[in-house]
This record gives sequence, C-alpha cells and structure tokens, in this order.
Amino acid sequence: MRALIMGLSMFVALAAGSAAQAQQNDLAKYCKADVARLCPNVPPGGGKIIQCLKAHGKEMSVGCAQALQKMKG
Repeated sequence: MRALIMGLSMFVALAAGSAAQAQQNDLAKYCKADVARLCPNVPPGGGKIIQCLKAHGKEMSVGCAQALQKMKG
C-alpha cells in the first residue's frame, strides 16, 4: 500500500511538472517576439521579463497574453 501511495505521489508530481513545463513552453513560443519588441534590454531571471510583459499588457500580442494568463491559473 505504501508503495502505491508513493507511486501515485510521484505520478502527480511528474504530471504537475509536465503541465508547468508546457506552460513555460507556451510562454516562450508565444511571447518571444513580444519580449524582443517590448523588453529588449531586460535581463532574464528573477521574473523580470514577466514583470516587463505585464507592464506592457496593452501592447502585448493576444497569444502572449493568453500564455501569461494560463500561468496564473
């Protein structure tokens, strides 16, 4: 029984990691041009690029805005 619980816990953790990775892939895919256009001098790390994109919310593409929205949820 303990092995089953551990196996399920690992599966849930992997599934959550896969979902997070998919969201990050969407963000990279849909926001690449927006980052280059709106945040060209912002160094990566510490959430600075996300903050920059949010600051330019009205200027960002629909796809990028949707990818950011998915990350919130």
